[in-house]
Amino acid sequence: MQKGTFPLTTSLRVTYMRLVVLGFFFLCFSLLTGAEAECPLKLNPQRVVVRYGGSVAVNCKTSVVHKGMGWEASEGAVPMTKNQSLITWKVSELTQWDMSVQCFINPVDGAQCLVNLTVTVYKSPDSVSISTVNGTMKEGQQYELQCDVHDVAPVQNLTVKWYKNQTLLHQTNFSDTDKTPVNKTVTLLIRPDRADIGAQYWCEAELDLGAEGPQPLLTSSSEPLNVEVYYKPRHSRSTETIIKDVKVMLNCTVKSNPAPDYTWSSDDLKEKISSSVLKSSELSPGNYTCNATNILGSDSKVFILKSKEKTTFWAIVLVGVVVAVALIFAYLIFKCKFSKNSLI
Repeated sequence: MQKGTFPLTTSLRVTYMRLVVLGFFFLCFSLLTGAEAECPLKLNPQRVVVRYGGSVAVNCKTSVVHKGMGWEASEGAVPMTKNQSLITWKVSELTQWDMSVQCFINPVDGAQCLVNLTVTVYKSPDSVSISTVNGTMKEGQQYELQCDVHDVAPVQNLTVKWYKNQTLLHQTNFSDTDKTPVNKTVTLLIRPDRADIGAQYWCEAELDLGAEGPQPLLTSSSEPLNVEVYYKPRHSRSTETIIKDVKVMLNCTVKSNPAPDYTWSSDDLKEKISSSVLKSSELSPGNYTCNATNILGSDSKVFILKSKEKTTFWAIVLVGVVVAVALIFAYLIFKCKFSKNSLI
């Protein structure tokens, strides 16, 4: 080994090589980004959102002397010019979906450089519609609603929202990269009950194209879907006590869809009755059972009809007992006080 030299260990050699490689990549990165940053062009605006078939105009400006500048574009290209510092890319009726647009310049010193223009071409849907997948709905069962959005672009900016009346239930976004118009179908699972009678479901397609896009956001809504739910009869209580009177009714009316049929049963009923209401004055005291039935099921309710006279008798007896207890209690208090006064 020569005097004044030191051997490199294996670990030092590996570290040295890593530093060399990192330095090389850093230098390349700096050159590339520096070249891009130094490109003496400015776009106004830097991003455009254009309706399909609409017009667009973007300025490209430079402040340096050049040998030529222009626009390369898949539609509306501008030939290179040498005597201008501002050129405009302009299309009166844009009819391409996937646009490639670049402004370029040939500096006096250095290689050609360019700046990309981001162009988003959009189209609102032709129609938005809602439908049921499973047909007639029955209470407590699960059903599927379907929303169809036709011919919309770009789909990655689309959100489909579901509403029940004015309440937002769910929303769906898309990760597709299609730039041309597509059709989208979205479904929603619901479990309706009798409270949903008259409720309106609807879906909405919303295009959010960013700050450069239309404001407020573009929305297209379906016609509302009026939900019809089938459900069986269900009484609020199973028994009810009725005092016989001329004005009192045995009312078995109950809500259901479809409407129920009514049947009554009792030892005192001699004929079939299909009405939901009976007059108590025409009936003898006793138990009357009403059965309400539709295609989904049935529910019964028992009316206990009591005589008004018996009720009055027992009411008089109860009042008499209360009065007697009160008199006894008053007598005991009086007797207690009288005994104390006699002792004095």
